[in-house]
Amino acid sequence: MGVTANSFNSVSLDPPMVLWSLARSSRSLAAFTHSQHFSVHILAQDQDALSNQFARSGADKFAGLTLECGAGGVPLLTGCAARLQCRTAFQYEGGDHIIFVGEVVAMDRSDAPPLVFQAGRYAVATAKTAVQAFSAEAQDDDASFSENFTGYLLARAHFQFYSQLRTHLQQHALSDTEYFVLSVLLVREGRSIGNFNERFSYTGHQVTMQLIARLEVKGLLRTVGPAGQQLCHLTEQGRAVTLRIIAAAKALEADMLARLGEWDAVALKNLLKQFILHTDPGLAHPWSE
Repeated sequence: MGVTANSFNSVSLDPPMVLWSLARSSRSLAAFTHSQHFSVHILAQDQDALSNQFARSGADKFAGLTLECGAGGVPLLTGCAARLQCRTAFQYEGGDHIIFVGEVVAMDRSDAPPLVFQAGRYAVATAKTAVQAFSAEAQDDDASFSENFTGYLLARAHFQFYSQLRTHLQQHALSDTEYFVLSVLLVREGRSIGNFNERFSYTGHQVTMQLIARLEVKGLLRTVGPAGQQLCHLTEQGRAVTLRIIAAAKALEADMLARLGEWDAVALKNLLKQFILHTDPGLAHPWSE
């Protein structure tokens, strides 16, 4: 038996004790009232599907899951932010609920950010720090162009990150646009100039026949097809160079995310995806047909 509960609280540190409550109308009530042990799982940020699975009634909630065995034979789920194995200590009447108090007999945790449910939807937790000011003259005024302006923050973050990657492009005598062409071909080959420009329309970069010709001369790509309808493909050298640069980009990303910490890294990616979703006029992604 398993349920998704949001009525969990700590009770005592010495001995370590926790409590949660279950509705009297729950089909699982008899199983929990007669059990001498239970386990509490603090779900990780990517386990919202698991939360939904255990919130449903009537289905086999454990189907297809990897399980471990805990105290008293209680099943333990994997991949969670934290797990507490508990011995049932007390049960109390709580109106239309039964309150279960358990003594924690074993506990383990990971560094995974926890799943949060707030205002009727799932959310991601992030650390709240002091307000950052980048300059002494900074004005915290949303009505003016200041360092609190979202466009400035997004642009500066992009340019600071990309300037580090550009040193790797320069080692291979590549321009930004040439690298964009190579990286998009790494995702899917056989693209036309028009296809490139559809994907670059929001970047200010333009792919031309002259640029493609330069990459051919460098031995990084080849074209196939009649004039005006050529499709571009990476050469073996082009693939190797592109993979080397992308590996450098991933290393830069890993260093930056490590400084943020896993919680903030998850929150950052989530917010950027939402920003893209809400501002996207329907532009194609490199992974789209």
